[in-house]
Amino acid sequence: MTIRDLKGKVQDKIPVKNVIVSVYDKTGLDAFIPGLLEANPEVRFFSTGGTHKRLNEILGFRAPEHLAEVSDYTGFPEMEGGLVKTLHPKIHAGILGERYNPDHQRYLRDDLEDAVYIDMVVVSLYPFEQVISAPGCGFEKARGNIDIGGPTMIRGAAKNFPSCAVVCTPEDYQNVLAHINDNEGCTTFDERFDLAKKAFETTGLYEAEISMYFSQHFAENVREDYEFNEVVE
Repeated sequence: MTIRDLKGKVQDKIPVKNVIVSVYDKTGLDAFIPGLLEANPEVRFFSTGGTHKRLNEILGFRAPEHLAEVSDYTGFPEMEGGLVKTLHPKIHAGILGERYNPDHQRYLRDDLEDAVYIDMVVVSLYPFEQVISAPGCGFEKARGNIDIGGPTMIRGAAKNFPSCAVVCTPEDYQNVLAHINDNEGCTTFDERFDLAKKAFETTGLYEAEISMYFSQHFAENVREDYEFNEVVE
């Protein structure tokens, strides 16, 4: 199958109703999350792990109505170690789906059992550079702190900026919230495009950090971090 252009119309203003929140840096959530709720009283947040716990604290008595675990939404439990949490078709089809494409509408409704379009992705990545800069950091610890789900969601939302906004740094929370309040609880096409540019810059720098770290190591040295099974199965 060949890659093709977007099918259907594009919506300029999109109400922020369904939001994925998965952040390492939880700075600013105590203002941003209530701000989104105030801008749209029907907003729903989908989250995991420590972020879900923090959002539950922030939302308080409103949490049961506005907050869901990603695993409850997808119907699939997390993989041990948190290795697979958001990597699920219900999440990524909601991020990548084209809103006025009848085939995508059907896919979300029928094949994914009433999955929803994701209006905003809020993600901050594991601090890889900070981890490797710490004294005594071995290769395996560095490898374990490579974020997979976060960059995947950021890139998906940035690619599909006509339908989804992406926010990948707490420094943008205030401006994004002000923009939404100025636009009746919606993001706009122009704002989503500007956020997408920042998102690709973020993932590009993140991948460059990891690439540089790997390039500084050799397999014979890295082997020292691992215990090998010598039996061929």
